[in-house]
Amino acid sequence: MQTHYDVLITGAGPAGATAAILLAQAGWSVALIEKQSYPRRKVCGECIAAPNLPLFDALGIGEKFNSLAGSELRRFALMCGNERIVAELPPLLQGRHRWARALGREHLDPMLVERARQAGSTIFQPWSVRGVSGGPGAFRGEIKAVDSDLTITLTAPVLIAAHGSWEAAPSPSEKKHRRRYASDLFGFKANFRDTRLADGLLPVLAFEGGYGGMVVGGNGVMTLACCIRRDSLSAYRGKAGPARAGDAIESYLKENCSGVSDALSDARRDGPWLSVGPIRPGIRLLRRGGHAFLVGNAAGEAHPIIGEGISMAMQSAWLLCGYLAPHRKHLVAGGSQDRLQREYADTWRHNFAGRIRLAALFAHLAMRPALASGLLPLLRRYPRLLTRAAYWSGKVKPAVNESLLQTAML
Repeated sequence: MQTHYDVLITGAGPAGATAAILLAQAGWSVALIEKQSYPRRKVCGECIAAPNLPLFDALGIGEKFNSLAGSELRRFALMCGNERIVAELPPLLQGRHRWARALGREHLDPMLVERARQAGSTIFQPWSVRGVSGGPGAFRGEIKAVDSDLTITLTAPVLIAAHGSWEAAPSPSEKKHRRRYASDLFGFKANFRDTRLADGLLPVLAFEGGYGGMVVGGNGVMTLACCIRRDSLSAYRGKAGPARAGDAIESYLKENCSGVSDALSDARRDGPWLSVGPIRPGIRLLRRGGHAFLVGNAAGEAHPIIGEGISMAMQSAWLLCGYLAPHRKHLVAGGSQDRLQREYADTWRHNFAGRIRLAALFAHLAMRPALASGLLPLLRRYPRLLTRAAYWSGKVKPAVNESLLQTAML
């Protein structure tokens, strides 16, 4: 069994799998490590912005994605209590992809991993990372099969961390002791069938202590996802008696947001509520570099209110691979990675830092309806302000230039 690779990638979500595909296509030997078995549902809003769609074509899965994803998302709505303000989503004016679409992670993630396998990556799944030692130029990763006691040590000069933000980092030196705060955010998600949500509409939900969204993906399945503060979650559960957290949240949203109540009036839930957390949005990527190259949520995470998580994850992997691929010989020979770390961090921040800060502003307004209530009359009169907010949030700002993607496909 091969145990030495050019790169180890921990985490096979959209960011890790994208990096595996791109580097394997560039001739690297890639080990992609994922502890979860696929397919699996995951807490995620599942919206994928239009600027990210050309990347699916470049990765070789564009046609399959188009066949599985939901309808084009051309409008969105702000729903707060009985308020419902609808606005147009801004289209992407370049290329053939104009509008966002949605696809469940139980479809997207296996599609990306299978493409990584086809491109030549070695997939270790389900395997968990027990620990990583060494450093740039000489990493050693101990991995363990989830369903047995088999362990293997893999080595590589390059390490890419693509783990979720709530998971432990692959290096003991990067782990942080985390305290519990009332403001900690927890993510929840449920799928529903036979809903009454209008086709092509992307609602954003604002309610006390949280925010959320609804979207229809493939096969007409609607996703209701939300983030809720720890203290608000405790209050909702206290009012709901012995109900589970997800059921308490569903009841609260139906009672306090007419848009949710209408959408779910004839619906049936497809599977249980899922939860994850705490979610701590923010920037984690340091310009001075570190133990590993970080992509996806490991590098930084925007509040999910803007629906840019999947797009930012995949685009960050593309940006990183644009720096790594041309320097394979240098890196495989154990050359310094400091300059590439700095350059990648600068480019990442240029593309995503502003988006993350703006998402934080939107999220804190949404979680405080009383504070934002003064804006509602203005938004009611000028709904195009919501369109402008969507524009600012990155819905038409590609981190990946489509002409470069077309070149990569040749």
